[in-house]
Amino acid sequence: MKSRLDSLDMLANNIANTGTAGFKSDREFYGLYEQQFPVVESQYTDFSQGTLTPTGSPSSLALSGKGMFALSAPSGIVYSRSGDFQISKTNTLVTKDGYSLRDVLNKGNPITVDPAQPIDISKAGVVSQGGQDIGQIEIASPDSLPQSLAKLGNSYFTMIDKAAVAPPAQGTEILQGQLENSNVPVADSAVKLVGVMRQFEALQKAINLDTDMTKHAIEEVAKVA
Repeated sequence: MKSRLDSLDMLANNIANTGTAGFKSDREFYGLYEQQFPVVESQYTDFSQGTLTPTGSPSSLALSGKGMFALSAPSGIVYSRSGDFQISKTNTLVTKDGYSLRDVLNKGNPITVDPAQPIDISKAGVVSQGGQDIGQIEIASPDSLPQSLAKLGNSYFTMIDKAAVAPPAQGTEILQGQLENSNVPVADSAVKLVGVMRQFEALQKAINLDTDMTKHAIEEVAKVA
């Protein structure tokens, strides 16, 4: 029942984030407790790419290929596949949580833009305005070492070893005006969720039946002939 509850929580979280841009679904490894009972030994993240959706917004960015946006957060460098960016009050490109895109050409500092001018971003991540290059978006590849990553909320990842630095991504392209959707297989997850709930209910009935049988046995033994 404990393993079914763990699965239920994981599947429910996946389904709840089907609309979260760049969300990566969680999956599970099973093992046996005392060689009899299945348990969830560990969870892992599925880093496969979600479908891309055009938005028409110049601040919407999607990644084609492996790699993640490197972002500066209060806790340090974090990574994300969510490209739903906006211009902050200080005219820098940031996420909705205020984490700024890092500039490869400027030691990881935020990329400052002029909100009054159109923003052009090349597939290599070069940001330009008025025909002038003003920065280059840092794309890292922390998912090349998946055991070194930990989820931070629903859209971000952080290196477990805070001193570690994710290597630059190779062959990843930035697509302006698009967003990557969650990679949760909705229909498959819904079917699994129903199956897990039924398994849990069956186990619960078995426990209740065993309890009733034990109670009945005790009552019968206690009777004096």
